Amino acid sequence: MSPVDPARRRRLRTWSPGQERWQLCSANGPGTPLLDLASNDYLGLSRHPDLVAAATTALQQEGVGAGGSRLVTGSRPSHDELEQALARWLNRERVLLFPSGFQANIAAVSALANRRSTVLADRLIHHSLLVGVQASGARLQRFAHNDLADLERRLASCNNNEPPLVISESLFSMEGTSPDLAVLARLCAAYGARLLIDEAHALGVLGSGGRGLCHGLSHPVHLISGTFGKAFGSGGAFLAGDAAMGERLLQTCGAFRYTTAMAPPLVAGALAALKQIKAHPNWCDQLRNRASCWRDALTQRGWNRPAGKGPILPLIVGADEDALRFQQTLEEAGLLCVAIRPPTVPEGRARLRVVLRRDLPDNTLERFLSTLSRP
Repeated sequence: MSPVDPARRRRLRTWSPGQERWQLCSANGPGTPLLDLASNDYLGLSRHPDLVAAATTALQQEGVGAGGSRLVTGSRPSHDELEQALARWLNRERVLLFPSGFQANIAAVSALANRRSTVLADRLIHHSLLVGVQASGARLQRFAHNDLADLERRLASCNNNEPPLVISESLFSMEGTSPDLAVLARLCAAYGARLLIDEAHALGVLGSGGRGLCHGLSHPVHLISGTFGKAFGSGGAFLAGDAAMGERLLQTCGAFRYTTAMAPPLVAGALAALKQIKAHPNWCDQLRNRASCWRDALTQRGWNRPAGKGPILPLIVGADEDALRFQQTLEEAGLLCVAIRPPTVPEGRARLRVVLRRDLPDNTLERFLSTLSRP
């Protein structure tokens, strides 16, 4: 194992969560409360009373864990209910639940690619998807981030004996960017390629009613990967596809068959979150409007306009030490915003990853701007 550069050594910081604020814990207990501008709880649902009540009821009635895989004793009526509700909401034929997004992504790639396949992946896809490609044995090519002209050149040169697999995300977690999914899906259809889209950060946030950017496309997306640990405020994940793909996953996918089923309290929490999101389709619009205001204000203060339209606003500062210094400055002002450094992002592209939530106090932008000067 290669040694870790001491300057880049990570350390765990333990947090004590509150309703809006987090406290960094030390040996002497919690410290100063910090307003959350770092987590992926985009809609503020993780502590919503309906989610807490649903998870508590499931905990009391069904226990903490499922106790077995879905094909043994782990399947509960709530698993079926959540899968069917998601399938209707996303207009997909079949949904299968997984304990984690990492696991779901590995399963998705393995279902769509094999050692004879070529995988064309956006250069900035999540690490879990790359692990899935490695596990499948497929040949990997990485096209420039959201560069569909580069993707088409590579599709045109692919061997047609085995359909290639194209992998992208609908909202990139460190860039805040989204591809033109209508064009991407059309390209894949034209070249006979399969398409896998990770919607983890877009569900609940982007698209009609928060259904993500794959919803309503005229060309097929063969598998959608999504998680409940972000806008849904719960935990666990799912894959959504057609009936044949769902049956294939059920019969052949080790990542689904040989793991303990998603915990009943998390299933109940995700169901309650879905009901909230469906009941408040304007939430995602409100969050996007807030994100647009923040982008405008940051640009006026001399920052390069953060890319994208969603709640992830990357402020690129370049050097690791500058990003860490800004993080410290914000923490001293009571704001939690984490520095993201290589290898999570490319060399020389360290950044502050500002994450907005629907329920932030109205004065948060003013506090942020008064604390952080342009480098």
